[in-house]
Amino acid sequence: MASNTTVTCLPPMKATSNGVFQGDNPVHHALPLLIIQICIVLALTRLLAFLLRPLRQPRVIAEIVGGVLLGPSALGRNHKYLHAIFPPRSLTVLDTLANLGLLFFLFLVGLELDPKSLRQTGKKALSIALAGISLPFGLGVGASFVLRATISQGVSQGPFLIFMGVALSITAFPVLARILAELKLLTTNVGRIAMSAAAVNDVAAWILLALAVALSGTGRSPLVSLWVFLCGFGFILSCVIVCPVVFKWVARRCPEGEPVDEIYICATLGAVLAAGLVTDIIGIHALFGAFVMGVLVPKEGAFAGALVEKVEDIVSGLFLPLYFVSSGLKTNVATIQGAQSWGLLALVIFTACFGKIFGTVLVSLCCKVRFREALTLGFLMNTKGLVELIVLNIGKDRGVLNDQTFAIMVLMALFTTFITTPVVVAIYKPAEMAKLEYKYRTIQRKEPDTQLRMFICFHSTRNIPTLINLMEVSRGTGKKGGLRIYAMHLMELSERSSAILMVHKARNNGLPFWNKVNSDTNQVVVAFDAFHHLSQVSIRPTTAISPFSSMHEDICTSAERKMAAIIILPFHKHQRVDGHFETTRADFRHVNRRVLEHAPCSVGILVDRGLGGPSHISASNVNYTVTAFFFGGHDDREALSYGALMAEHTGIRLNAVRFIVDSKLIPDSLTLDVKDESAVEDTSDEEFLAEFKQRVLADGSIKYEEVGVGSDADIVGTIFKYNRSNLFIIGRMPECRLVAAFDKKSECPELGPVGNLLISPQFKTTASVLVVQQYRGQLMGDSLASLKEENTSDTEAEEAASQESR
Repeated sequence: MASNTTVTCLPPMKATSNGVFQGDNPVHHALPLLIIQICIVLALTRLLAFLLRPLRQPRVIAEIVGGVLLGPSALGRNHKYLHAIFPPRSLTVLDTLANLGLLFFLFLVGLELDPKSLRQTGKKALSIALAGISLPFGLGVGASFVLRATISQGVSQGPFLIFMGVALSITAFPVLARILAELKLLTTNVGRIAMSAAAVNDVAAWILLALAVALSGTGRSPLVSLWVFLCGFGFILSCVIVCPVVFKWVARRCPEGEPVDEIYICATLGAVLAAGLVTDIIGIHALFGAFVMGVLVPKEGAFAGALVEKVEDIVSGLFLPLYFVSSGLKTNVATIQGAQSWGLLALVIFTACFGKIFGTVLVSLCCKVRFREALTLGFLMNTKGLVELIVLNIGKDRGVLNDQTFAIMVLMALFTTFITTPVVVAIYKPAEMAKLEYKYRTIQRKEPDTQLRMFICFHSTRNIPTLINLMEVSRGTGKKGGLRIYAMHLMELSERSSAILMVHKARNNGLPFWNKVNSDTNQVVVAFDAFHHLSQVSIRPTTAISPFSSMHEDICTSAERKMAAIIILPFHKHQRVDGHFETTRADFRHVNRRVLEHAPCSVGILVDRGLGGPSHISASNVNYTVTAFFFGGHDDREALSYGALMAEHTGIRLNAVRFIVDSKLIPDSLTLDVKDESAVEDTSDEEFLAEFKQRVLADGSIKYEEVGVGSDADIVGTIFKYNRSNLFIIGRMPECRLVAAFDKKSECPELGPVGNLLISPQFKTTASVLVVQQYRGQLMGDSLASLKEENTSDTEAEEAASQESR
């Protein structure tokens, strides 16, 4: 019987309004309403991210929660609000914009996955990845039978099985990278294994998802699914053959250090859209085309970095929150009603966690990973987040997941990601797990023939030549243990830092971080590779990717884990052509100060004036003069010990100059001060110097001299005599009252009084300066006071401000 009901279709929304004065309501027009929606989304998600920051949750948690709150689960229960801010007519525009942003985000996810790294993945990471996929996938298939018999009746069995398996087995690679970076685990053994396994997991999950999408798109004939799958395979094969050639051609025309031509960026983004269109026409999903294009873009060089820089901010900051809102509007927690539904939620959460954690832990133990590390890996691999939501949304759009199943799966993704950080923080403490005794925390030691471990930090390629040459002169004679170097690249972690930055700088599967195939494109790679092969010195690379406020924790923790004897930090200024120093970035100064205060070993700050020039000097060509000034105290003893170690090198001559206070030359006003500072450290200094003098007799490369002084002017005059040295090595805080007079107007108190003198404009020299602080448990007195922030001079503050304004 025909129905007489008349359905009234609302007219489509116009793009823009004529304004309230013309009688138009902006909320009834697409663009003004979209702007309101974006502003509400950004305000709520940023507020939630701020509130969740003390719990150290990734921003994706705040964005998922924000999307759910804006939807029918919370605020959407008020139908007036829901129909005013998110009316059904506006959802097409919102979904289109959100999916456009998601398409480019999947392009960035593809950029994060390096096929070369996947080929180099070790057996341990590969085994963990396979276990982290297979067991959860099997349990997901099992859970799908329970769901299909209860709340998901009538859905297609094949696609539903695969979607459930993928949803439970996936690991959110970008979210995991952010969690590891914020927990400072990227450079640990656990972090490297987790990132390698997650990369393999990610690729496998996308392949399975493509299969699920191909199967879910048909209601006519099984042959349609076969055609979709074969066409998708043909598309990928075509891209693999053509795209790398084009992208490599583009990458060669984008050298490091020069801006990337805009036409290459636009052409690449256009290709991403075209690839998305092709896969959408095939019937897979537009996201897969963008993902494939991202995977095929070369990961090294300026081109990939420029793509990330251009795309990431607007995609991650603006479009992705819209996608979470789009998902939240489809999520109605109210559909989970009754004991059966909540029981199914508990079943899905238990199945997801058990499959990932148990499977990962079991295989990790078989690979001889310690239990606590294996358990940590299990919880890390259980991270879901954004990638999970993408899978669920595709399933819902294809009609595979109904409202109740979709809500259950979203809550499961929220729970599994939320527990990752608190549990990992609770069970995994790398510092406590170090069983070996940390014995040698200084250069000065009773057993000089033991291995020397140096932890060297650098900001950029500007620091590399001098640091390489410092490594060379620190080799000593190479007796017994020799020299081991740990080189850490200090990089800022900001809100826009992408996983590609973290992964390709920090995750190397235990291999050296240089790539011999592409070594000519990276100056850092060439320098370290050359030094490693020429000197046979062991170099272990790592990266600190963290905010400046906590970067010192990365440095100190890593140095303690590696049992380093000394940390070498670059000075926060670099020398200009005219010889004056200019601040590189003021934040690095605060990092240096905090390291000096909290370091687990000795620390050296290297003021670079080009030790040996802009290239590595081979051992046979080294011909340096090193000068060490000794006034007395812990730091000076450490500096002189380091100088003596350098003098073991055949190309190094050491001038050791000891300043002795001559009472006949001291003005009456200083006599009491000098007597007051009497021999608290005299015994230690004299015992040390007695051993040092014995060494001088046996070593012709060391020249020892004692100079009597009675004023700061005498000290300055003596120091000026040695301005032709290649390197000055001095203690940070000499224990001498006369030296304190230098510190009245010091620009950089962390360098100490003599260090400030040696970098002052009036001291004309081309020599680099190494300022050394000896480890002694806890700093006190002047050593600690000189590191406080209020000691920053007005000159330094003005210089930093002017640098920022540029």
